[in-house]
Amino acid sequence: MRRCSGRIHSFQSMGAVDGPGLRFVVFMQGCPLRCAYCHNPDTWEPDGGVEYTPERVAEKIRRFLPYLENGGVTVTGGEPLMQPEFVAELFGILKAEGVHTALDTSGVGDLQKAGRVLEYTDLVLADVKFLTAEDYRHYCKADFQKVEAFLNLAKKKNIPLWIRRVVIPGINDTKEHIIDLVDFLEAYPDVEKIELLPFRKLCLEKYETMGIPFPLAKVPEMTEADTERLREILPDRYR
Repeated sequence: MRRCSGRIHSFQSMGAVDGPGLRFVVFMQGCPLRCAYCHNPDTWEPDGGVEYTPERVAEKIRRFLPYLENGGVTVTGGEPLMQPEFVAELFGILKAEGVHTALDTSGVGDLQKAGRVLEYTDLVLADVKFLTAEDYRHYCKADFQKVEAFLNLAKKKNIPLWIRRVVIPGINDTKEHIIDLVDFLEAYPDVEKIELLPFRKLCLEKYETMGIPFPLAKVPEMTEADTERLREILPDRYR
């Protein structure tokens, strides 16, 4: 595999919410989406962050392997598929050493290069933000067809999927929204779990510091109680 380097925003050595078990989390720099509720606008620009080789990142991870025995490594972002060569090489190193790998992605990227990443991926954490092309364009500046194409690729490769959805008051927080999501996912037998995440505004300070408006500043946060009521709609097999 060709040697390469990638730009990384940050690391989290002991993450507990990005896949099974305790995980070392790599936050890649750069994202083609502009989601209205994005918590990490500082990861958008591809020329930010710090440059690393995959082997250098693997060296950092190895120091934590005793704590990751029942977990593994998750690469997230930004959007990891903006740097597919780097992620594929890193995952290749980790898989050769028996480390569980998870890709946290919007699914938007070069499909052929994404396929190389999936060769070394044990689990995909896939954001299915909305279910229509119109909503994806309006709220994410993204193409829903690319998301579907990625999900179909993961299905073809029979890679387990955990689906994630941020629930936003007044936008996608009704019972019907969740039922539609479940119905949509019936076409994907590799889906193991659906995670509904309540909309939060902890990112406001980042937007203020960067001098850019937060599009959903006036939208109230989603309460945990209301989110839990929606989780109760999910079939048991997805919990």
